[in-house]
Amino acid sequence: MRHLAVKGNQTGVVIHHPPSAMSEVRIRPRQVLVLIIVFIVLLLMVHRNGKRTCDGPVYLQAMYSRQLTDTLPKIYAITPTYARPAQKAELTRLSHLFMLVPNLHWIIVEDSNATTSLVRNLLLRAGLENRFTQLNIKTPPEFKLQGKDPNWIKPRGVEQRNLALNWLRANADVDRHAVVFFMDDDNSYSVELFAEMIKIKPGHVGIWPVGLVGGLMVERPLLDQDNKVIGFNAAWRPERPFPIDMAAFGISLDLFIKYPQAVFSYEVQRGYQESEILRYLTTRDQLQPLANNCRDVLVWHTRTEKTKLSAEDALKRQHKRSDEGIEV
Repeated sequence: MRHLAVKGNQTGVVIHHPPSAMSEVRIRPRQVLVLIIVFIVLLLMVHRNGKRTCDGPVYLQAMYSRQLTDTLPKIYAITPTYARPAQKAELTRLSHLFMLVPNLHWIIVEDSNATTSLVRNLLLRAGLENRFTQLNIKTPPEFKLQGKDPNWIKPRGVEQRNLALNWLRANADVDRHAVVFFMDDDNSYSVELFAEMIKIKPGHVGIWPVGLVGGLMVERPLLDQDNKVIGFNAAWRPERPFPIDMAAFGISLDLFIKYPQAVFSYEVQRGYQESEILRYLTTRDQLQPLANNCRDVLVWHTRTEKTKLSAEDALKRQHKRSDEGIEV
């Protein structure tokens, strides 16, 4: 309501406002204290979650620090793969390593006439858009395993590994130190193994033990008191020049550039693929022992059991599938 007040010849307007609702709000000291406590608790929770995300083993923290300063050598992991019921499961398991290790570049080579959407979608779903190379080449029919052939009867992955090496020689930055590792899709790898690989010196081949291979709990190099390789404890075909598994070594990229003749071959005895590639690149006494002077096991030669699909086969005889429209 307005009231007019007359003073002399001036007219003024006096406005009376109703009491404001805001003026009636009172914050008690106890409420302020509760709000402060809630804020501190939330802040601590965020801090703890941040630490859980960022903190990890010392070796992984060191890798990320070097990544920030652009001094972390790249590791090219070469994986031959082929279509089978467990393929996606195997590659998914491996992809988790690439999510953790910042300097891994995956060269994945399919044993097929064309690259597949299954593999590509898996790589993209893992967030590896700029960290993979997808290739394909078919193994010649005469070297393909047939039916119930044991997996050791014919050399595997020869075409695929050689294609990956050709790609590296043509595309890798040869002016920067990098490491090449042959990473089969059914083995089990510790993240720490890749922290060891970056210790490989230019012009060298790094070596380490492999668990559950060759009929032993562990196959490993034998070192002298100066930590030089003087032999191996292999039980199977110990006369091989390098009686070790494909997962037992990493190679400085510059060696593949220096020795273009270093390739895998079908024309070797069973179990000699490792020796065939290494004979071009190093000698026993030049090997660089890693993994705590070959006392730590960081990779295991595991193998996935062949998938049993008798019920699925019965469905197929009825022209049905359990995975109709689903990628497994």
